[in-house]
Amino acid sequence: MKKTTLALALAVCAGCIHFPATAASFLIERVRVFDGKKIQADKNVLIVDGKIQDSNFKGKPAADVTIINGKGRTLLPGLIDAHVHAYKDHELPLLYGITTQIDMFTNVTQMKEINEKMRKGDNRERPDLISAGVLATAPGGHGTEYGMSIPTLSKPEEAQAWVDARLAEGSHFIKIVIEHGSDKRPFNSLDTATVKALIKAAHLRKKLAVVHIGNLKEAQDALAAGADGLVHLFNDKQISDKDMRDLVNSAKRKHAFIIPTFSVLESMAGIKAQDVLADKRLTDLLDKSQMQALNMPFGARPDPDLLKAPKMVTAAMHTAGVPILAGTDAGNPGTQYGISLHHELASLVDAGLSPIAALASATSVSANAFQLKDRGRIANGYKADLLLVEGEPDKAISSTRNIVDIWKDGERVTAQREQKQQEVSRQNAQKNLLAEIPADGRISLFSKEKLASPFGFGWHPSTDAPMAGKSSVNIKKLDTTKETDAPADAISIAATINPGFAYPWAGLAFFPGRQPMEAANLSAANTLKFRVKGDGKDYSVAISVQGSYIPLTVRFNTTSEWQEVVVPFSKFKGLDASIITILAFNAGPQIGEYHFEIADVRLLKE
Repeated sequence: MKKTTLALALAVCAGCIHFPATAASFLIERVRVFDGKKIQADKNVLIVDGKIQDSNFKGKPAADVTIINGKGRTLLPGLIDAHVHAYKDHELPLLYGITTQIDMFTNVTQMKEINEKMRKGDNRERPDLISAGVLATAPGGHGTEYGMSIPTLSKPEEAQAWVDARLAEGSHFIKIVIEHGSDKRPFNSLDTATVKALIKAAHLRKKLAVVHIGNLKEAQDALAAGADGLVHLFNDKQISDKDMRDLVNSAKRKHAFIIPTFSVLESMAGIKAQDVLADKRLTDLLDKSQMQALNMPFGARPDPDLLKAPKMVTAAMHTAGVPILAGTDAGNPGTQYGISLHHELASLVDAGLSPIAALASATSVSANAFQLKDRGRIANGYKADLLLVEGEPDKAISSTRNIVDIWKDGERVTAQREQKQQEVSRQNAQKNLLAEIPADGRISLFSKEKLASPFGFGWHPSTDAPMAGKSSVNIKKLDTTKETDAPADAISIAATINPGFAYPWAGLAFFPGRQPMEAANLSAANTLKFRVKGDGKDYSVAISVQGSYIPLTVRFNTTSEWQEVVVPFSKFKGLDASIITILAFNAGPQIGEYHFEIADVRLLKE
């Protein structure tokens, strides 16, 4: 699950970023203002050269100042998503009024590029990125499973050098992982001494140290070690009164903050963000692949009881005065950049925060927690990162979705929003041409000479090698003269699944597009059928879609006899059949030797 910055001058203090003198000047008149902490009625807010010059302007504006009517509307600071993995779609969050993202793990090269844009005051087309860069984890720990090599550590003596290397890369704070995983999927984890050493090393450089946790004990250990904040809460169906009191008291005593990340916790509990999925004002900005990610939670089936503990903890922390920050963990299944923060605000209210407290959690509270001194408030000298909405979101939190206008560093985002809406509209109107599936549906034309197909780039061996995995596969045509019970097109697949990637695989893949990873519209079918025989082990059929790195999978079992397997597309939760990039038959993820035979693969309408 889940799942993808600043060095140099990114202390991000007021006045440290230069804005060109050409930035527009404008006055928002007679507007209700949420200043990051409270509501102020009937204010005039003057913006000059990308900054809030006067949050309570009185008098006559200059002739070149554009006047914007704020009557019946509320002006908020640009929203801050306090937990994302910003590895793609960098412009998308801004279209929803998110002007700053706190990133918990992303590509270092990408982070450096955005750092440089921010340093030059040239980052107006995307949110600012305040990033941890690479996370601190143990060899084989959580964060090492994504197919890229990252620096790990395993003892306290390595902590200071590790922290200093991250800061030299441009990390703005340090993120540490304490996660042991589950019985089915265990992780190595940093020990307590190393976690304490990392926190001490970060504090020595006057940087925050925040901690990823997966359960109650890990949360307790992180706070005991001196973490400045927990970047997740944890799902559970209950928590005892004593555990609750101890956790809250520890957070308060340590002056720590909490980022519950309900958006991803709900996804893990199998719950979709139906409120935003059903809101056309918001989904009009998402293309098919972006919708697919939002519509695809981690959990196989809804289990709302899993949210009882994080809701109780959030309410208790808030009551005790522990800062609660709004963060989504966007970049994971069931979430999406930008849109998920509007859902997160509603989830915080559902957990017990007032609407005005939820608004603060996405503005001033997050800015204060991450020591961002020039944003999160509507006050003189602050960045003109602003969100104007119809209505009163301090009374009805869903009003944050009534977006009228957005400004980033004093520049309007309206043109970007309109352009994206038009692109999405065109994509929906111009659906991919239906693939020419044969009348009998058969897409496996396997022979001794070739793994042929009637359309697309065709069939090819597939392994986890692109993700730095070490699994292998050998595919050959069966000699049906010797194996008389085998279908004429049967092939043999022998796979060796080795450690190396968190979800190792090897098998056979069909690319239905003209080129690898090109999307094809397979909506003419709604069912996959194939014949299979094997070693009695479980395998998976996986479908990948455009824009997503995580396939949708359905498991199937093999026996020593040929059998037909029928898999309706409806089994692939949330599948959009018009943007399919890969259809695969895989061994794994358990380590070992596998052997199965497959034949007569068909796409059918039933």
